Amino acid sequence: ATCSPSSATCKSRQSGHFLPWDRCQMLSIKGTNTTVEQEQPASMKEKQVLEDLETHLARRETEALFQEQPETGNQYLEDTLLRSYLKTHLPPKVLEEVHQDLERFGNRLLTKIQPLSWECELNPPVFQQYDAWGRRVDHIHTCSAWRRMKEISAEEGLIAEAYEKRYSNWSRLYQAVKLYLFSSSSGGFSCPLAMTDGAAKVIESLGIPGPLKNAFDRLTSRDPEKFWTSGQWMTERKGGSDVANGTETVARKQPDGTYRLYGFKWFTSAADSDVTLTLARIADAEGQCTPGSRGLSLFFLRVRDEEGKLNSIQVQRLKDKLGTRQMATAELWLRGARAELISAEGRGVAAISNMLNITRIHNVIGAVASMRRMVSLSRDYARKRVAFGKFLKDHPLHMQMIAWMEVQVRGAFLLLMEIVRLLGLAETNLASEQEQLLLRLLIPVAKLYTGKQASAVAVEAMESFGGQGYMEDTGLPVILRDTLVLSIWEGTTNILSLDVLRSLAKSQGQVMAVFLSTVQKKLELASGTEELSPAVQRTREAIGSLRQFLAAMGSEQALTMELAARDFSYSLARIYTGRATTGITEPWNGLGALLMEHAARPDASSTDVCAALRWCHQELCPVAVESARGSYGGGAALQDSALVFGNS
Repeated sequence: ATCSPSSATCKSRQSGHFLPWDRCQMLSIKGTNTTVEQEQPASMKEKQVLEDLETHLARRETEALFQEQPETGNQYLEDTLLRSYLKTHLPPKVLEEVHQDLERFGNRLLTKIQPLSWECELNPPVFQQYDAWGRRVDHIHTCSAWRRMKEISAEEGLIAEAYEKRYSNWSRLYQAVKLYLFSSSSGGFSCPLAMTDGAAKVIESLGIPGPLKNAFDRLTSRDPEKFWTSGQWMTERKGGSDVANGTETVARKQPDGTYRLYGFKWFTSAADSDVTLTLARIADAEGQCTPGSRGLSLFFLRVRDEEGKLNSIQVQRLKDKLGTRQMATAELWLRGARAELISAEGRGVAAISNMLNITRIHNVIGAVASMRRMVSLSRDYARKRVAFGKFLKDHPLHMQMIAWMEVQVRGAFLLLMEIVRLLGLAETNLASEQEQLLLRLLIPVAKLYTGKQASAVAVEAMESFGGQGYMEDTGLPVILRDTLVLSIWEGTTNILSLDVLRSLAKSQGQVMAVFLSTVQKKLELASGTEELSPAVQRTREAIGSLRQFLAAMGSEQALTMELAARDFSYSLARIYTGRATTGITEPWNGLGALLMEHAARPDASSTDVCAALRWCHQELCPVAVESARGSYGGGAALQDSALVFGNS
């Protein structure tokens, strides 16, 4: 037979017929001249030879089997939603400068930073408690790629951009965009950046007092040699979010005005950071401390001194985590760590609230970035992978799943942009009172919503790769593991749902009035687009249901509202932006006012309109539906307890 590896077929000399390349190759191995056209009976020996050859070929084909690897290019250039958003909102001169820098950054991410990310995953931090001579050193060894990520963060101004305010109120949004592009290639370094940004925000909110000027300059530096990262040491043995009752660390004042901290920090992310903010209780002359949140004060401390020695801190161990393994998370003993009091005494919770707002926004950035990454990979794989005789992209059910994920990403992205836009206005004193109230509400709503959303998208995306999605060396399980923490970090879904209720109570209802009026304005803009009329109508109906629920809840007990808190928060997210679901059974759950606003632009694409419409087939106000079913009243809490513990 005349055969060529470059061709899928080959030509038999005897018959002139074309045979599959692999079959023809099999028949010509070891000088065997038998072809499928020779029909004379083969001897037992010949049959055995053929069987051996077939076995050999099957083994060889298995060894050489490869699937097309999904790939992405320049993240910025490929993200049409991001580019259309920036084109719509940024002033032309700002857009021109930003576009050039983001295109350059996208290329750097692709060629230089992504390989470092995988290095960070393969070389997690290692804890060395003692040196070779028995001296306790408590050294956390990080890989060179992790340390390079720190340098890159400074060079790119990933923290500095928000504080230099080169673009006035658009600086915070620009910073968020760079962090969004960086996140999925950061090798986990987005976490220390979140806390660094939060620490800088706290110091800025305090007026950058003299003793903290050097720290602020370093936290916001573009110089890799000067740049510091910060930790956020809040979690102790008794609790995570319950800092008021869970904080046992004691601060003792020294003659020079500084304090010594004594206590145990149960969960400290990025334990290799240069500095940290932490809460502690100041002991009086008798050694007594004020209980509750009124007894908490905020402190700043250096982790190591100028010689690199730990500041009276002992590392007990590194945490063995499901994900974010690239980053050192440790248990720490404070054995008299020297610290500076930076809040008013007893006002630590209020002072650190600025840090929590920033880190929660970073959590949203990470959620949106992970979703975009997974969807981009799934989309590229659908173009390359052949199953059942055609590409995955030609299987309608498969494309329905990816389209569902795309809608989720779009809604989450627009909610993120809305929050950082409002934050930029607030930081430059351009935000109205109504915009500040809306920002206060949307931060916990967005954090809890996108955290859940990201987990659902990651699971679906992993499934879209079949068995390959479950293989560690594809990198896909890393994305899933790192995503699952986003509904836990910076407050769980339930904790943040209760925070939403607190924002309502504290504003005496003003925040809900602002929320509803803002949605109405966005609907008015979208109502001029005929294709969006079904979505506009559904959202108006949802607003009506939400108003009825709020009116009914006015006379209910606090327990009833607490039971409704999660569904209430989801309703706000669905009406304003969208919702996350856990499966394809509800594929087009809510992407509301923000998506309609984006789709109502004069230059909106058909994809923009389609994404805005897809949400309207699902329930947008689940809290009203569940309330009508009696899910929050009539002994619902007792029924829940009976279901959980009834048979135990």
